[in-house]
Amino acid sequence: MLRNVAIVGAGITNFGRREASWKDLVVEAGKALFDDVPNLDKKDVDSFFIGAAQPERWTYQTHVAPLAAELLGIKPRRVVARTESACASGQIAIRYAWLAVASGLSDVAVVVGVEKMNTKFMNLSQTSMMNVGNREFDTAMGLTAPPYFAMVAQRHMHLYGTTEDQMALVREKAGEYASANPYAQFQKKISKEDVLNSRMVAPPLKLLDCSGITDGAAALLITTEEKARKFTDTPVWILGGIQRTMANSINEMGEMSDWLSLRYLAKDVYDLFNITPDDIDVAEVHDCFTISEIMEYEELGFCKKGEGGKFIEEGQSYIGGKVAVNPSGGLLANGHPLGATGVRQAWEMVMQFRGEVPDKRYVSGAELGLAHNLSGMAQFHHIMLYSLNRPREVKFGR
Repeated sequence: MLRNVAIVGAGITNFGRREASWKDLVVEAGKALFDDVPNLDKKDVDSFFIGAAQPERWTYQTHVAPLAAELLGIKPRRVVARTESACASGQIAIRYAWLAVASGLSDVAVVVGVEKMNTKFMNLSQTSMMNVGNREFDTAMGLTAPPYFAMVAQRHMHLYGTTEDQMALVREKAGEYASANPYAQFQKKISKEDVLNSRMVAPPLKLLDCSGITDGAAALLITTEEKARKFTDTPVWILGGIQRTMANSINEMGEMSDWLSLRYLAKDVYDLFNITPDDIDVAEVHDCFTISEIMEYEELGFCKKGEGGKFIEEGQSYIGGKVAVNPSGGLLANGHPLGATGVRQAWEMVMQFRGEVPDKRYVSGAELGLAHNLSGMAQFHHIMLYSLNRPREVKFGR
């Protein structure tokens, strides 16, 4: 018998270029979490999962799970694990915690997502980001993230008529919502013209089409239905989620403007949980670049293929539109500390369902949320579903 699983506490640090160390960020997120669940006895935490993409390179620290547990003052006795999948490292930590609690292996689990990306030597940050690609076949040819996503944008513009103005609207929306998010790295409102006039990075992507290099952390407390009411009157239920990849090297991925892994993954998620894209009230998606969010509208089924640009132009991804996408400000405004992003998205769902976000970015009446991450050059996609309503059945997959 699988068990219902809920998020009952959540904490977050300020995101940005922080003076704090990697360890400081873990402690800061942990304190915010423990402040959110004052009834928690740390002795009850039996499992710990930490999403961290590259602490070895950015902070010269490996074997981070027991270290972080010690920093948090917990002594987990069932599972102690670090998860790594580049930009999706945090979401995978949540998935493993959900599986552990649902299966009965764990009763109370802490999840932390963390990354310290700003270093004294920014070339280290950039070369570390290059490592997510196939080094000899892709990265050595210059296919790092900005050039790759620029090629995706060029192809989408060629096939579907998507415009730079439409991509700029994605960043304008992110800034609008982030102006009411005190934890975001970039809280300033950005106009479409600001984006179009910003420095070119890789045509057609300009500086403000790209997410930033960011330090930050977030944390969750995950437990069983039986224990959830001890901690909160508003548990946020984890319905579950799955992942999909169909290739890794870019030459194996096919048409650049088709993210088939995400399209098929989304269909599997909707079928598995007996929902449709129309049932999603709020979505936090992986807008590492503006073109990414437009692609994700389409592959998640929020609009037809090729109509992502029109979707943002018509306001369908704003609060009050067909589906509220990235009311937090997304990666473009929050920044993208790799290991922390998936956990931050879950934190946003908790705050939305609790009604603890400013009115300006509150999705009134939201009951079902989707969180999406991609990792690498969009080869690998990940979805989790969160609900205000208690699930009737826990599913692991087909």
